[in-house]
Amino acid sequence: MSAPATNLEDGAGSGTVACLDLDRTVIYSAAALDLRMPDHAAPRLLCVEVYRGVPLSFMTENAVAAFTALRGVAEVVPTTTRTPEQLARVHLPGPPPRYAIAANGGHLLVDGVADPGWDAAVRDRLAGSAPLAEVWSHLAAVSGTFVLNRRTASDLFCYAVVERPAVPEGWVEALGAWCAERGWTVSLQGRKVYAVPRGLTKSAAAREVVARTGAATLLAAGDSLLDADLLDAADLAVRPAHGELHDAGWTREGLLVTSATGGAAGAELLEHLRELAVRNAAPLSGRV
Repeated sequence: MSAPATNLEDGAGSGTVACLDLDRTVIYSAAALDLRMPDHAAPRLLCVEVYRGVPLSFMTENAVAAFTALRGVAEVVPTTTRTPEQLARVHLPGPPPRYAIAANGGHLLVDGVADPGWDAAVRDRLAGSAPLAEVWSHLAAVSGTFVLNRRTASDLFCYAVVERPAVPEGWVEALGAWCAERGWTVSLQGRKVYAVPRGLTKSAAAREVVARTGAATLLAAGDSLLDADLLDAADLAVRPAHGELHDAGWTREGLLVTSATGGAAGAELLEHLRELAVRNAAPLSGRV
């Protein structure tokens, strides 16, 4: 993972926070890289995640260069639905970040450690939603042979790993309707169907990082429906031309969409973010 080139809390730096979703936004599995070119023209890759001894996630050489350049002009914050344990497997270029957001905003990591005050505030905010146990029980009840596995994450939300072609028509929608009545949302991402409390958002954690750093600008990038609130909350946002948001035609004022898809989109959106950070940099003098 990366670290900002400067410490914004000391009053230096660009005054920009860049919150980056990871999977299929900045890092890509071998399948998601979508390398549609002859083998001899394929880009060089950096492996950024190994799981059980197997290389799992990658960045292209161009993405590594763009990511490193972005670090020089912004406080880069990995912002993911992964749990802290899953996030710890990812090693982006450079030293670890000062801030990271895990579990869809459920954990704010400061120098790699979950902030206990933030954890407590999140659980207070979720008190109005149905408890995880109720949603977990319903998910188990409606799961068929097309569900390969079910898991909970950080005792905050749950998801099912599915054989996507075998998922019955209308199943995701029915689960979503049931969850909506109980203050939860449902999102299908690849082979995973997530059920997440409505109050558990990446945007809330991103705003907390902005407040702590005193930054003037929030940039964001993401590809899934769980990233929509983050992109909406940002001053400026970028998404790749693939993923749930693209399939849904999701947009907002000033949104940048990459021309490339797959791993090439990762490099393109990181370069867009660097350009935006430079263009919108603001001094922090006089800010509290």
